[in-house]
Amino acid sequence: MNPFPAQPTTTGPATTDSTGTDSTGTGSAATGRDAAPAGSEDTAAGSIPPAAPGAAGAARTGRRTAVWPLENVRPGSVTLIIPTFNEAGNVPELLRQLSASVPAGLDCSVLFVDDSKDDTPQVIAREAVHCPFPVSVLHREVAEGGLGGAVVAGIKAADTDWVVVMDADLQHPPSLVPELVAAGEHSGAELVVASRYIRGGSRAGLAGGYRIAVSRASTWLAKGLFPRRLRGVSDPMSGFFAIRRAIVTAETLRPLGYKILMELTVRCRPGTVTEVPFVFQDRFAGESKSTAKEGIRFLRHLVELRTASATARMAVFGLIGLTGFLPNLLALHLLTAGGLHYLPAVVIANQCGVVWNFLLTELLLFRHRRGHRHWADRAGRFAVLANADLVLRVPLIAVLVERMGVAVLPATALALLTTFVLRFAATEVLVYLPRRSRRSRRRAERAAARQEQQEQEQQEQRTQPAPAAVV
Repeated sequence: MNPFPAQPTTTGPATTDSTGTDSTGTGSAATGRDAAPAGSEDTAAGSIPPAAPGAAGAARTGRRTAVWPLENVRPGSVTLIIPTFNEAGNVPELLRQLSASVPAGLDCSVLFVDDSKDDTPQVIAREAVHCPFPVSVLHREVAEGGLGGAVVAGIKAADTDWVVVMDADLQHPPSLVPELVAAGEHSGAELVVASRYIRGGSRAGLAGGYRIAVSRASTWLAKGLFPRRLRGVSDPMSGFFAIRRAIVTAETLRPLGYKILMELTVRCRPGTVTEVPFVFQDRFAGESKSTAKEGIRFLRHLVELRTASATARMAVFGLIGLTGFLPNLLALHLLTAGGLHYLPAVVIANQCGVVWNFLLTELLLFRHRRGHRHWADRAGRFAVLANADLVLRVPLIAVLVERMGVAVLPATALALLTTFVLRFAATEVLVYLPRRSRRSRRRAERAAARQEQQEQEQQEQRTQPAPAAVV
C-alpha cells in the first residue's frame, strides 16, 4: 500500500514542481534516532489509511477536482514544526501518534519550537528516544511574536523541501501529515492547507457556539480584506498546513499572534494552493490559549498586513486622522463653551487630537517600527509635526471665521483636512523610518561597488595572456 494517498482539491494555475531547499539556519541538537527503522511500508506503524471516498475530492466552484496516480512519486524531505507553550501533557501522545503515522518512506524530522515555562523540553527529550525520526527542540527564552514567531523561528532553522506546521494539542490529527505532503507533491502546489470548511472537514473540536462564531467571523473578515491573496483558501485561520520551504523568505515575515498561515499566504504569495479536509479534534490535554488578547492581536495583525503598501498606510493614516476629529472637536466645544477664546482653544484642543492619533498610529500602523526610536522621541517628533501646520492652520481658521463667517467647528474641520498628505509623508520618514537606513543603504551600495570592481579586476587578470617561459 502506498503511504502517500491524497485526493485534495486544487486551486490556482497549473505549475511545475518547484521543490527546493533553502538553508537559513540550523536547529538545536537533535535527539532520538536519525534513521527510520527497516521494514515494509505496509506495516501498521508505517502506513496511513486512504482518505474517505469523496472526502478530499469534493468539487467546489472555481476548483479542479482530481485524483492523481500514486506511482513514481518521490516525496521531498519534511520538517514538522510544532510550536509549544506548556504542552507537557500532550507531547507523549503526540509523538506516539506521529511515530505510528509517518511512513518509513518519508524523510521527516520533528522540530519543537518551545516557549514553555514548565518541563515540556524535558518531556520531549525523554520521549524522543522512542521515535523513528529525529526530534529537535529549539527553546526560546523570549517568546517574540507568540506562536507565529515560533513558527518563523522554526522555518528559519529548516533546510528541507517541505515545512509542515501543526499544533501540539492533537486537535490537528497527526495521521494527516503524510497526506498534506503527498497532496503537494502530486499537485505541484506550493501550499497545502488542512481545511475545516470543505466537504469532509469539520470544526467539531471548537468548544461552544461562541468560538465557532468567532472563527467564522474571523475567516470572513480575513477573506474580505484579502480577496485575491486568500483566493482558494477556505480556512485561512487553520494552523495545520504544509508549505514549500523554497517560497518562504522568512526575513520578510512579521507575525503577530496565532494566525501564521494568513501571514505566510499574504506575504509569500504561493502560486497554487491545495486543500485537504480535516476534522478539528478535541484538545487532548491542557487548556486553550485563545483569549480576548489574542483576538485583539488578530485585528492588529489584519491592519498591519492590509497596510503593507504605502498607499494603504496613507489611507489608514487618514482614517486615524478622521477619528482624531472627535477628541479635537469635543475638547474645542468644551473649551469655547467654558468661555475661552476660540484661537487658544483651537491650539489646546489640537493636543487632544495629537495624543489620540499618536496612540492609534503606534498601535495599528507602525507597530513593527517602534523599536527604531525611544517612545518619547517618537512622541515628540509626532507632536512637532502635528502642530507644525498650526502656523498655517490657525491663520486659515481665522480667515474662515472672521472674513468669511464660517462657524468655528466647520472651519477647524476644513483646516485639518488640508495638511493630511504632507503630515503622513513627514511622519513616516521623520518618526518611523529607521535612523540608519539611509546610511546603511549607502554603505551597502559602496560595498557592492567595491565587490563589482574586484570581480572586474579578477576577470581582467584571468583574461591576460600568461608570460612566456624563460629558457
